[in-house]
Amino acid sequence: MAQQSRRTVRDLRRNSRAAVLQRLYFDGPLSRQELSPATGLSSGSVSNVVTELAAEGLVEEAGSVESDGGRPRMLLRVNPHRGHLIGIDVGETRVRIEAFDFTLSELARTERPLAENLYEVDMIVEHIRNGVDEVLAAAGLGTDGLIGVGIGVPGVVEHDPVRGAVVHGQTIGWDAVPLETLLRESSGLPDSVPYVIDNGAKTLGQAEMWFGAGRGARSAVVVLFGSGVSACLFAEDTPLGQALEWGHLTVHVGGRRCRCGSPGCLEAYAGAEAILQRWQEAGGRPPEGVDEETRLTAVLAAAGPHDGAGPDPAARTVVRETAEYLGAGLAGLINLLQPERILVGGWAGLQFGARHLDEVRAHAAAYSLSHPAAKVTVELSSLGPDAVTVGAATLPLADFLARGGRGSVPAQEAAAPAWRAALEDRILNRPVRGTTPVRAPDAGPEAAD
Repeated sequence: MAQQSRRTVRDLRRNSRAAVLQRLYFDGPLSRQELSPATGLSSGSVSNVVTELAAEGLVEEAGSVESDGGRPRMLLRVNPHRGHLIGIDVGETRVRIEAFDFTLSELARTERPLAENLYEVDMIVEHIRNGVDEVLAAAGLGTDGLIGVGIGVPGVVEHDPVRGAVVHGQTIGWDAVPLETLLRESSGLPDSVPYVIDNGAKTLGQAEMWFGAGRGARSAVVVLFGSGVSACLFAEDTPLGQALEWGHLTVHVGGRRCRCGSPGCLEAYAGAEAILQRWQEAGGRPPEGVDEETRLTAVLAAAGPHDGAGPDPAARTVVRETAEYLGAGLAGLINLLQPERILVGGWAGLQFGARHLDEVRAHAAAYSLSHPAAKVTVELSSLGPDAVTVGAATLPLADFLARGGRGSVPAQEAAAPAWRAALEDRILNRPVRGTTPVRAPDAGPEAAD
């Protein structure tokens, strides 16, 4: 059933603020004259909104440019000091916490290494809590201007209306972990500061779509290749991204056992952890006493000529097979989703891709249907191995911009579902038998039946 529009003056004002703020954020500095056609707002609306945003310190003047025969036009930009954000990557080898200003320039960072295969929930919560305190202190910041804390995690993230973000991380042993509740209970942050938690591939993808190699694409799949592999789809009907558990696509029936417990997953062949295990099983000798990133560097180096000698045959075989498995996995994404771009990122993806992306592309083309394969480009992500923390910070930032720079809406003020609001409206406005309907003083013509 079609729902009657219930947009209020407040909604229209918020949307106008959001349109101006987002345009200045992504494309500024801009003049008032440029903002009007860019946002679709009248010049008067733009002027009113800019005045309001400037009074709140959200935008500021950024010099002027000459106009054609008239007065110079004043340029506007977002104020980088208006607020700050925190981005957190709960990765496979470490927890990385970074503080950013409003324009996502890094202010401070810290890392907490993780022992291999050790994802104790209490320990992760402690790392996050202490890390947040540390970067705020290092940057000389308080909580007053903190817009939000964004966190990228492995696994499936559900958003429960009572418990907040709940993480199902099967590969790390997390079963319905109410991470948002645990953080809220243990941290000293005010209740007004939101925690926004989502899949790590989604946070990487949002960073690449906003600032990196995905910018301007109509559709893209961003692959996060680390100890395991995952992906996120961005398209016109999913502009905020849809996390994909791509690493658990079956590529070998009855194959190697994956970390998730199932046989034959892509992750059991193409993740960094699996590459090292396969090399060791084939007689390779990964260096001991170093982290996984260093060991992956070792197997990739062993697979190519080094020190005047030829490659290690076992390492070369494992790397070649990995390139084929990755290519076959990308072919599944190409055939099913037909994206315009595929971006390979993550610390392992950037290492592997720097040497073997051409091989991966060739296998992807060989396993794909020719028509969608001809329309897709496969590239490395451009924001580097730290992009997940930047992407995590964009999660609360995106919400802040969409609200036109307003603070979080308290839970008690959150809008009810449309069907409930419509039902309550009918009950409240239903005439009592023997009476005539009475219209509320501030109701519009649509209030009458």
